[in-house]
Amino acid sequence: TSCHGPLFPKSPIRSLRRYVSCLLPAENKPLEMSVLKRVKELLGEVDASTAAKHITLVDCKVARILGVTTEMQRMMGVSTGLELLTLPHGHQLRLDLLERFYTMSIMMAVDLLGCTGSTEERAALLHKTIQLAAELKSNLGNMFGFAAVMRALEMPQISRLEQTWVTLRQRHTEGAILYEKKLKPFLKNMNDGKDSTVMSNTSFPHILPVLSLLERGTAVGEVLEPWESSEAGVDVVMHHLETARTIAHHGEIYKTTAETKLLGFQERAEIHEVFQTEFQMRLLWGSRGSEGSQLERYEKFDKVLTALSHKLEPPVRHSEL
Repeated sequence: TSCHGPLFPKSPIRSLRRYVSCLLPAENKPLEMSVLKRVKELLGEVDASTAAKHITLVDCKVARILGVTTEMQRMMGVSTGLELLTLPHGHQLRLDLLERFYTMSIMMAVDLLGCTGSTEERAALLHKTIQLAAELKSNLGNMFGFAAVMRALEMPQISRLEQTWVTLRQRHTEGAILYEKKLKPFLKNMNDGKDSTVMSNTSFPHILPVLSLLERGTAVGEVLEPWESSEAGVDVVMHHLETARTIAHHGEIYKTTAETKLLGFQERAEIHEVFQTEFQMRLLWGSRGSEGSQLERYEKFDKVLTALSHKLEPPVRHSEL
């Protein structure tokens, strides 16, 4: 089956030109203030649990865990996206998911770095973002969304905000402990291939290592993958490939879990849109820039995030130490 044409009707990269938004004008510049302000308001209106459900719904639709018609199954040649992404003709789906992962984490980082109020306000938002990661992991079993939010929290531009993290530890001690003692080690274990949560209570398994392995070179090579630097590299790779086979085999179980967890969930149109890849790409790179090369887009944005971060907490000059 060709991966072009109707097989992937909703590839975010290709449908950007036709993307119509209720939050964005037809043409927009990158990080337009009025839009950022609206996004901030919308995200401020919902609690971590509601945000996590919106993210999970969109994640599961993009990954073809939910909302798969028989026509789509016929075109994919398999019944679920979790199986498709392990196959050669799942190339575009893998790229779409990688794009979604990076774009989501950058947007979460922008939300945090755009919080220019007091350190207390920023610490409160950091706490809410940690709660969002915990919701995605524990209550929704969405390891994909969880890893994306964790990536935002672990970005150097966020982790260097010392005053913000100190305030978090003072004002939201339980959030700081949750992040350091539970969430970070859990993610590390998943990346190192040491977790066994492939099946239990999971709506969207941790497929990121498999995506990176299968699309090495097209994925953003910003950091060494855990298996490229660890002694047990080959074992870790073998574990991830073995996990991918298990995941592909049990697509129906994930689908059922996702349906159960989202049962009776009423989505809000505007919040739903904020978590769509197309919207995030347009918000971050503008109507023109969002079609540029992926590597250029990410590199450019890394500089933007660094500038925002330094504005919030300027680097200490050595002469002052």
